[in-house]
Amino acid sequence: MNKFEQLGLSESLQRAIIDLGFENPTEVQEKAIPLLLEQDTDLVALAQTGTGKTAAFGFPVIQKIDADNRNTQALILSPTRELCLQITNEIKNYSKYEKGINVVAVYGGASITDQARDIKRGAQIIVATPGRMQDMINRGLVNISQINYCILDEADEMLNMGFYEDIVNILSTTPDEKSTWLFSATMPQEVARIAKQFMHNPLEITVGAKNSGSATVSHEFYLVNARDRYEALKRLADANPDIFSVVFCRTKRDTQQVAEKLIEDGYNAAALHGDLSQAQRDSVMKSFRGRQIQMLVATDVAARGIDVDNVTHVVNYQLPDEIETYNHRSGRTGRAGKLGTSIVIVTKSEIRKISSIERIIKQKFEEKTIPSGIEICEIQLLHLANKIKDTEVDHEIDNYLPAINNVLESLSKEELIKKMVSVEFNRFINYYKKTRDLSSQSSGSDRRERDDREPRENNNGGAVRYFVNIGSRDNFDWMTLKDYLKETLDLGRDDVFKVDVKEGFSFFNTNPEFTDKVMDVLNNVQLEGRRINVEISKNDGGGRRDHNGRSSGGFGGGRNSGGGGFRSDRNSAPRSGGFGPRREGGFSERAPREGGFGGRSESRGSAASRREGGFSSDRAPRRSDAPRTDGFSDRAPRRSEGSSDTPRERRPRKS
Repeated sequence: MNKFEQLGLSESLQRAIIDLGFENPTEVQEKAIPLLLEQDTDLVALAQTGTGKTAAFGFPVIQKIDADNRNTQALILSPTRELCLQITNEIKNYSKYEKGINVVAVYGGASITDQARDIKRGAQIIVATPGRMQDMINRGLVNISQINYCILDEADEMLNMGFYEDIVNILSTTPDEKSTWLFSATMPQEVARIAKQFMHNPLEITVGAKNSGSATVSHEFYLVNARDRYEALKRLADANPDIFSVVFCRTKRDTQQVAEKLIEDGYNAAALHGDLSQAQRDSVMKSFRGRQIQMLVATDVAARGIDVDNVTHVVNYQLPDEIETYNHRSGRTGRAGKLGTSIVIVTKSEIRKISSIERIIKQKFEEKTIPSGIEICEIQLLHLANKIKDTEVDHEIDNYLPAINNVLESLSKEELIKKMVSVEFNRFINYYKKTRDLSSQSSGSDRRERDDREPRENNNGGAVRYFVNIGSRDNFDWMTLKDYLKETLDLGRDDVFKVDVKEGFSFFNTNPEFTDKVMDVLNNVQLEGRRINVEISKNDGGGRRDHNGRSSGGFGGGRNSGGGGFRSDRNSAPRSGGFGPRREGGFSERAPREGGFGGRSESRGSAASRREGGFSSDRAPRRSDAPRTDGFSDRAPRRSEGSSDTPRERRPRKS
C-alpha cells in the first residue's frame, strides 16, 4: 500500500504520485500535507534542502484550488529562476490529472509581456521570483489581491539575496485573510520578522533540529596551504573517480578561473555564475543533469535552485562569506535519503570557521589529509580494473578476434593484464610519483586548540607587513585603500592597519592569522584589468602615525629620496612602483580576460563536448597526427594559483 494514500490526498493526485514513482512520503511531507489539507492555517516549516518541500506544499495547494475559477488563487515565491521553473514543472506533474488547473512561471530573463498574457488567460497558480513579481505588480499586469494561499519557498535564501523589501511589498498587496505557508531551511531573524508581520499564530513543523544539517551528509575538511588549494581540489577529484559534484567558489571570477583550469587539466567541468546568459546557463545545467559534466563550479547565487539527483560531493573550494550559507551548499548532496559528502578545503587562517559551522549545523567535521600520489594511483588502478570488469562487450568485435589473438598469443594472462592496464595507467602513475605532499604542516585540531589557547595579536606587535603594487595613481588614499582591502579580504574594521599609500605602491599590516588569506585572495585579484601583486615586506612600518594609521614622517624601509622603491623578503631589486611587465612581480603577460567565458566560445563552458580528454571514453579516437589527447600539453605549463614561480602540476587526461 502506498503510504501517500494515508495523507488524505485526492484520487487524481494519488494517480500522479504513482506515475512519478513516489512510494513513501518524506518526514516534512508526512507532517505538512495532512495539516494543510485539514485546515486553513498559516504554517512555518523548517526542513533542509532536498527533503521534498515542493511536494509538501504542492499537493495541498493543488487539492485546495478551485479549477473552475480562472482567477489567481495561489502565489508561490522562490529565490531563483531555476527554482521557479523547477517548482512550476513539478506542480504541473502533480496536477496532470486535475482538469482546468493552469500554472504560470514568472521570472526575469524572459518576456514580461508573454508572462502577463499567460496569466490573463487564466492562471490559478503563479510561481514567481520576487523581483519580477514586484515589477509586474508595479505595471498592473497581475492581480493578487484575491489570492487564498501565499507560499514562500526557500524563504531564507530569498532574504539572503536581498529580496526583503520586495517580499514585504508583495505580501502587503495580498489579502489579510489568506493562508501563508513559509518553508525554509534555516530561521534567521529576517525570516522570523516576516512570519511575525504577515502570519497569524502559525503552526510550526521542524524536521530535525532547527538550522541543523542533513543527517545523510557527512562533513570533511582538508587543511592545506593557500597556494595548494587548486592542486588539492584536483587530488580530491582523482581520489573519487566517480565524483559528481558541485564545487563552490565565493566570486564569479574565481568560479570561471577554477572551471577553466579544470577543463585544461582534463576534467569534465563547467562554470555557473551570474555573468552567463540564460542560454549558457541552460546549456550548462542540461550537460550537468546528463552527467556530461562531473564538476560544476558555481557561485552561491547561481547554484540556488539546483535540484539534481545523485550529487555525490559538495566541495567548498572556498568557504562562504556567511557561515549559514554552508548549510545550503551541503544540501545539494545527500538528497532524498541518499548519502552525500560535503568537503571543505581550508587554510590555516580559516580554520576557526569550521568550529562555527559545527555549532550551526550541529554536526562534527572529520579532519582528513589530502591523499598522496601513491594512494591516488592505487584508487585509480582499482577503479580501472573494475571498469574493465564491468564493461559490456560489443560482439561486433568478434569478427576481429582472430587477428587480435594472433598478435597477443605470445603473452601470458598476467602479461596481458599488465600491458592492458598500463596502456591507460602509465602516464597517470608517472605524473603522480613526482608530486609532493599537500597536507599542511599543522593539523586543524592543533590549530583550533591554539586558537582557543592563545590571545589574538594586537596592533602593537607580531603583525605582518605587506607590500602591494597599487597606490595613489590608482586613485587610493590611505582611507579608501583600507576600505578596499577590508572589503576584498572580508576582514573586520581593525584587521587592516598601518596603511601607507605611495604613488605606485603601498604598505599595510594585518595580524599573522590573516597572512594566508591576504596572499591567497589579493594575488588573484585584478584591478581595472591589471593584476594585483602582494608580498610580505621587510619594512617594519616605522615612522610616527596618528591614531588612524596615517604616516607623519617616513615609512621605514620604503622609497627614499633617491627613488629606491622597496626590498621584499625575496631580496628583489629596488623598483619604481606601478605595474611593470616583469614576470617576477606576479603579473601575467597575457591580456586580461573579459567577463563571462574569458574570450572563449560560448560552447567552451558547457562541458566536455569539445574535449577529447576527461572522464569520457565514448569518443572516436583522433588520428595519430592530431593534437595529443592524453592530457600532456606541448605548451609550457601555466603558472600555479597563488605562485608566480612554480609551474602548475598537470594531470594526465584519461584516454
